[in-house]
Amino acid sequence: MTTSNKALSRLGLAMRAGKLISGEEIVLKAVRSGEAKLVLLAGDASDNTKKKITDKCNSYGIPLLVGFTRFELGSAVGKPERVLFAVTERGFADMLAAGWNHHSEVDNIE
Repeated sequence: MTTSNKALSRLGLAMRAGKLISGEEIVLKAVRSGEAKLVLLAGDASDNTKKKITDKCNSYGIPLLVGFTRFELGSAVGKPERVLFAVTERGFADMLAAGWNHHSEVDNIE
């Protein structure tokens, strides 16, 4: 199993455990309230969304990881395309961050 597959599998595990929320407004609310421990953003998100989420995470001190496509993220959690997630539990946040850091765009080249 490649590193990117492990990261996506972990994302699916977090979703099944109920420790993952998606959707821009809900994620922003979780960031503002401190409920979000980590924010995940698709690499192909719009520039406007990237700026808004990056600024908000920086402002509230929430770690932000960018990578994968909206289709890969959605597929990992069994939903249609997803651009944005917030992880609400520290253990899952640490586990996802560890796998995510090893992912690079080179992994997706065929």
